[in-house]
Amino acid sequence: MGRAKTVSIAEDTLKIELCDGRIISAPLNWYPRLLHGTPEERANWRLIGQGEGIHWPDLDEDISAENLIYGQPSGESQKSFQKWQESRPRAPSPVPRAPSENRDYPAGTRNPTKKSK
Repeated sequence: MGRAKTVSIAEDTLKIELCDGRIISAPLNWYPRLLHGTPEERANWRLIGQGEGIHWPDLDEDISAENLIYGQPSGESQKSFQKWQESRPRAPSPVPRAPSENRDYPAGTRNPTKKSK
């Protein structure tokens, strides 16, 4: 069976280059953890078992080259995925700014609503 050499992820596709030169691609929605991961989390991967699989430590995701070759999507249960999703840190909410701070002023100019001291 093939061994993975490199991994790339586009907006909606997981692509694996195998050591024998074949390129295997699969829809990203087959792997919900990858689909819901940030670009930084997706980019942090390593080969395991001399290329028998790929591991994403930030997403706690492992995908075997064999499953990709056979076209097998993730076998994770919905309950397990939901539990994983609930355990993920939430992005902080933006801090509300005063209306006068929401304007963009060209560099070197002052906010006309603020008075000089």
